[in-house]
Amino acid sequence: MHASPQSLTTPPRQLATLHFTAELRDWIVQALQRGGRPDELVRALAAQRFAPDVARELVEAFARVLREGLPLPEGSITVERTAPATAPAQPRLPRASVLHGGDRDVPVLSRTERPVVAVLEGVLSHDECDALMAAARPRLAPSTLVDPRTGEHIVSPDRTSEGMFFRLAEAPWLATLDARISALMQMPMENGEGLQVLRYAPGAQSRPHFDFLMPNNAANQASIARSGQRVSTMVIYLNDVPAGGETLFPEIGLSVVPRKGNALYFEYCDDHGQLDGRTLHAAAEVLAGEKWVATKWMRQRRFVHAAEAERQELTPPESRAP
Repeated sequence: MHASPQSLTTPPRQLATLHFTAELRDWIVQALQRGGRPDELVRALAAQRFAPDVARELVEAFARVLREGLPLPEGSITVERTAPATAPAQPRLPRASVLHGGDRDVPVLSRTERPVVAVLEGVLSHDECDALMAAARPRLAPSTLVDPRTGEHIVSPDRTSEGMFFRLAEAPWLATLDARISALMQMPMENGEGLQVLRYAPGAQSRPHFDFLMPNNAANQASIARSGQRVSTMVIYLNDVPAGGETLFPEIGLSVVPRKGNALYFEYCDDHGQLDGRTLHAAAEVLAGEKWVATKWMRQRRFVHAAEAERQELTPPESRAP
């Protein structure tokens, strides 16, 4: 019996680019240098919702870099893999020209599929934008980033804006906005973090970063354990910016100009837990005027804030609601 030509065919191979932050790279490299076993590192990453195949590719790629004495890569590395035999997960955002947000319909101005990015028109009215800015202004504080070594929030030159967070459905009018945004993002409202409002003064910007959480510090690991990974983002522009302030996606060459009431949507964690590094993004420097945005992040499960988790731990079991 002779084997068919198909059975003798080598499985198709393809090149893939894996994206990572310097913090994730350093975590893997330092663990390998300390004698960590690659399979243990893969399991640790997979436990934090990294796709196991991608985790293995990253660990093996950095192990090869160390073994061959190559320079540490910055931002991305190319690997060879077997072409997938199954179709990728479907995006959450419907392929429609108009999205339904509960109390209003929202036109889609443009979109890309890989990664899933869309510009939406009129997510908020001008009055709603003004109300968000007015309510946020007294509560603004210098924006912080999570220190990858300690998990503590620190002021960093990588982000030179001011910001604050509203609690989910903090007021009736905010509950209306949370419900509309959640409907547009195709996720339950309870999976959303509270709206964050940022103000960028002239000269302010943010450096390229990912919105999904890297499991390389205790704070992120605890957050992922409570609520799952972040899966998608909606950035709503609250004012028109005279010059600068675009949202940049360097991996795909996309630049989105702020327009009051419009929103930018992108997703980066699919139903299989695959993270999409092509959603690396930044806020370009504001060259004139100021820039205000409201941001909504969605999680895989109901969002549980660290303070809520602490309160639950301190509450006696017999006092908790069933």
